[in-house]
Amino acid sequence: MIFLFGVMPLSGVTQERPPIVQRLIKWDNHREQLSIEYLQQRHGIIATAATIIPKIVVVHWTAVMSVEKTIDVFNFVELPARPHLKKASSLNVSSQFVVGRDGTIFQLLPETTFARHTIGLNYCAIGIENIGSARYPLTEAQLEANTALIKYLMAEYPIEFVIGHHEYQTFRGTNWWKETDPNYLTSKIDPGEAFMSQLRLKLGMQGDLTQRLNK
Repeated sequence: MIFLFGVMPLSGVTQERPPIVQRLIKWDNHREQLSIEYLQQRHGIIATAATIIPKIVVVHWTAVMSVEKTIDVFNFVELPARPHLKKASSLNVSSQFVVGRDGTIFQLLPETTFARHTIGLNYCAIGIENIGSARYPLTEAQLEANTALIKYLMAEYPIEFVIGHHEYQTFRGTNWWKETDPNYLTSKIDPGEAFMSQLRLKLGMQGDLTQRLNK
């Protein structure tokens, strides 16, 4: 059984914004339209703008060991490859943030702009990509940067959950899960239990996800 931990609300708490380097990826009318279509076709949400109200933070690793290469990949509006994902939508994957090995935080999209990074949860989730992989585990500097960034996001938005990408399917069967195709799933291992355990400890998170989702 996987146990996750929810967030104690920080509304009304002032949290300093950590240093963030702006590296916004391409956002044009085509990307906006593909994102609106994704919201409708994949999440069943009819929208006139590709925006979200952030309630979940999903932590990832890239498996690409370069900030520049990661940003270059995300900068494409349409998926350049990955046929399994292309069947669901031609919209490219992306995230709101990328964290380098040295802990530098890069912002690729505004926090409230839609990004495709986690099946079933994109409509309400902020994605944080970390440069790393199974072979190159995330660093202490990345742990500190994720902690500072998420504390800031928790103070700014009604964040209720912080999860690792490998844990996203725990939301299936709940009201949070919005994916129109029950067979559209991928298997993920990032960023791993070790990193998430350390991150939760630093965030002072409490309670297990199963109980919180059943409330």
